[in-house]
Amino acid sequence: MTKQIIETSNAPAAIGPYSQAVIAGDLLFTSGALPIDPATGKIIEGDIAGRAHQVFKNLTAIAKEAGTSLDNAVKVTVYLADIADFQAVNAVYGEYFNKPFPARSAFQVAALPLGADIEVEAIITLK
Repeated sequence: MTKQIIETSNAPAAIGPYSQAVIAGDLLFTSGALPIDPATGKIIEGDIAGRAHQVFKNLTAIAKEAGTSLDNAVKVTVYLADIADFQAVNAVYGEYFNKPFPARSAFQVAALPLGADIEVEAIITLK
């Protein structure tokens, strides 16, 4: 099976030796998206809801570059620096995903890259 690398300037560039996303077969596997503004390369300021919106905008841009959308997500993983942010993030999540919802995991982690408080990755079908 071949893989195709997905890169877009509408989402932040990778901050390490990895790709924004990879297509394998009929699936798009995104790397973890941080709340980075692609224009500035910096984590946006404000509250967790604003940073969650930025994460989902970044994932939307990556999916669009691959010719798909978040509507085709089958699995989403949400990493939070503080699980107390779950309800606020969940409210934002509901603005980007529609029924039938993808499977999802959400949990607190000890730390995230660049001191972020949220990171999200997704597996999205191309069809």
